[in-house]
Amino acid sequence: MNNARRATEDADFRGPLDVTSAATFVLDERDVVIGWSSAAQELLGYRTDEIVGRSVAVILVHGGAPEPGAAPDRRAAAGRAADGAGSALVPPFPEHHVHAAVHRDGHRMQLVTAVCLLSGTGQAERLVVAADRDRLREWESRLAMLQGLATESPLGFAIYDTDLRLVWCNAASEREIGRPLSETRGELAEELYPRGRFVTPGYPETLHAVMRQVLDTGEPFLDLHFRAEQPSDPGKEHLWSCSYYRLQDADGRVFGVCEDAFDISDRYEAQRQVNLLVEAGRSVGTTLDVLVTAGELAAVAVPEFADRVEVDLAPAVLEGEVPAGTGSGATDLLRAASRSAAAPDSGARDHGPSTHATGAVPAGETAWERGRPPPVTYAEDSPQHRSLASGGLVLEDDTLVVPLRAGGGVLGLATFVRDGRRAFFDRGAVAVADELVARAAVSVDNARRYARERASALALQRQLLPQHLPSNSAVDLAYRYLPTDDLSGVGGDWFDVIPLSGTRVGLVVGDVVGHGLHAAATMGRLRTTVRALAPLDLPPDELLKRLDDLVGQSAQDSADALGTLTGDDDVAAGATCLYAVYDPVSRRCTMARAGHLPPAVVEPGGRVSFPDLPAGPPLGLGGLPFECLEIELPVGSLLALFTDGLVEARDRDIDKGLDTLAHVLAGGADPATPAESLEDLCDRAISELLPDGTTNDDTALLLVRTRELDDRRVAVWSLPAEPVAAGRARELVANRLRDWGLDELVFTTELIASELVTNAVRYAEGPLHLRLIHDRTLVCEVADAGHTAPHLRHSADDDEGGRGLFIVAQLVQRWGTRYSKDGKAIWTEQALPAPSRPRPGVGDRADLPDGPVLARS
Repeated sequence: MNNARRATEDADFRGPLDVTSAATFVLDERDVVIGWSSAAQELLGYRTDEIVGRSVAVILVHGGAPEPGAAPDRRAAAGRAADGAGSALVPPFPEHHVHAAVHRDGHRMQLVTAVCLLSGTGQAERLVVAADRDRLREWESRLAMLQGLATESPLGFAIYDTDLRLVWCNAASEREIGRPLSETRGELAEELYPRGRFVTPGYPETLHAVMRQVLDTGEPFLDLHFRAEQPSDPGKEHLWSCSYYRLQDADGRVFGVCEDAFDISDRYEAQRQVNLLVEAGRSVGTTLDVLVTAGELAAVAVPEFADRVEVDLAPAVLEGEVPAGTGSGATDLLRAASRSAAAPDSGARDHGPSTHATGAVPAGETAWERGRPPPVTYAEDSPQHRSLASGGLVLEDDTLVVPLRAGGGVLGLATFVRDGRRAFFDRGAVAVADELVARAAVSVDNARRYARERASALALQRQLLPQHLPSNSAVDLAYRYLPTDDLSGVGGDWFDVIPLSGTRVGLVVGDVVGHGLHAAATMGRLRTTVRALAPLDLPPDELLKRLDDLVGQSAQDSADALGTLTGDDDVAAGATCLYAVYDPVSRRCTMARAGHLPPAVVEPGGRVSFPDLPAGPPLGLGGLPFECLEIELPVGSLLALFTDGLVEARDRDIDKGLDTLAHVLAGGADPATPAESLEDLCDRAISELLPDGTTNDDTALLLVRTRELDDRRVAVWSLPAEPVAAGRARELVANRLRDWGLDELVFTTELIASELVTNAVRYAEGPLHLRLIHDRTLVCEVADAGHTAPHLRHSADDDEGGRGLFIVAQLVQRWGTRYSKDGKAIWTEQALPAPSRPRPGVGDRADLPDGPVLARS
């Protein structure tokens, strides 16, 4: 026998005093037992032959106490008084009386009896039904339970027949249906809940399908969630937890299905709200982007909490600043996010201003197309306007407005709108919205703070890294910079291109150990120092030596000032640097490095090499020399300067990275390829070496394609170190400038050349060399064998000389001194008339004769 069958047999609802199962015996008018049932024998232990004919007093003790609440039977009491004998029996049925009884074995027991008077001509006077008192009380408890389930229980019970028509329901079901059982008996379940459906996954959705499956299989369904409008409360959906099981009689015949249901709408709504807050904690604030965070708030609230959500932020928040404050004037916000249940995948870009906002976007144009969220201005009678004015939440009909508060200020507003069946916000929903927006406001404020810090970091980056490399006639350029610190956008690597005298160009790339703002600040100091030293026209090894001295001195000063107290070294030791100077006239490149990787040199034919350039120590160590290497580069050669972040990775050896870089660069070595292809070559190098777009170290790449200055725009003369050289210089300069069409510059250039040559004759040693370069400016250079630098000074009224260099300085844009192992050169630069400015390129020599064109005296 299975457990269900055993439970059915134990639940005997016939009752202990039912004549079909209770102990019964018949008495005559003298209370003598004349009839005895087998149940009485089982209860009291007497066989029929032992008790029949004897007085009932043998088993029932006289004077039993009445059952609580039982009323005395006046007729029985009068009878007992008339015959003078005290009857041991209780008033006639159905009133009960408790008797002390004696079992055949002698032990006492408590019996409850019911007496029924008999009529007729025989001896039988009355029928007595007896049962054990404890068993009767247990049975009465079951009856009370059934009564409570039928009338008082909050659970709804209903019985449907095999045709799924209502047979019976308790009071709770009647209240839900809104009609008495007398009116609903015989109706189908789906007629009572016409639009209901089960929402538990894996089960049928309709009442008919669920109950039919229970009737057919006999397997109960427990705790299915059923969503429908409650008939007594139309317009509002409820959720019930329902169970279904089959009903059958003692013989196993199925006669229906029982349904019990409990309304869990409030509990489910509370759980949904808890789940909403949990989901908000997981999905709101995943990025440090104000607009993304606003969109996440809207996405998490629709459709679980509201049918439409709009998030509006103060313009200052998007700029990383704190809004000025609240009040009647603070009504202009920006629509950061908008989401609707009707279009759950849409974002703020697809929605215009809310119904409470007045128009702010010009016709035919969306503010998103202009690169910023659209503005909204609230009407004075709108709940948003009142919320901004008061700084608190406002609930109006189906709209709830909650301010995003952080740091004592209001960052914006979140507007929740409900439509249709749940078009109201109760107290619990208001509390959830307040908590949801409070959490989102923290994330928005964090994003705002990050936006401010990132703006500061980017401003620093703009100052530290070259944003626009200067145009020049020496090289074509392209570059890429990828910091490891994506949040701040700056790192310790840097590069630069520095115009030098004589149309030369300085190329530099460096790497500071570490990442982020600290490394960037150190990098900025190094780059500034290199930019200050480069115009001195120092050889690359000498420039690195001076840079090394400055870094070492800075490290020592930092250690003395801070290191002993805070442990903050602030030392740039470990920084590396490569410095190269390319001369487009001679096509020679001179370079030196301080612990940095050598550059890659790609010849026009595609051959790639890494020059054997002495490494030198990293900057800041001091005490070790740097060495230069000078190479000649054919026109159109490709020079790649880079940091180790490009070629070195955790899962890749640096040699393999260099081989990959060489392979990529070899594909871009075609001299016929236009200069703009350097951008594509940069992109290809980054994609090959950093395929996922991320790097474990800061990465800088500078690609340079060399040019040769047009020989027809360079003139070089050798002059004797004699006074007559000044006149000869004037003559040569005038003729060449007229050939170049620069008649406007003849007078000033004659004066400049004459003064420079005169100074060289007077104060230096020969031989002398005069050079003119017609480039973006007009360069005039006078070289001699001396190493004494001229000085600009104010001459006294009685001085016979000292005014020439002062006059020269007033006539030119720039001037300076460049030293070499053979002496020095004084150079000047003059601006050209606009139509005369040449734009030389790699292909400028296509129609020129082979070899340099030099004019010599």
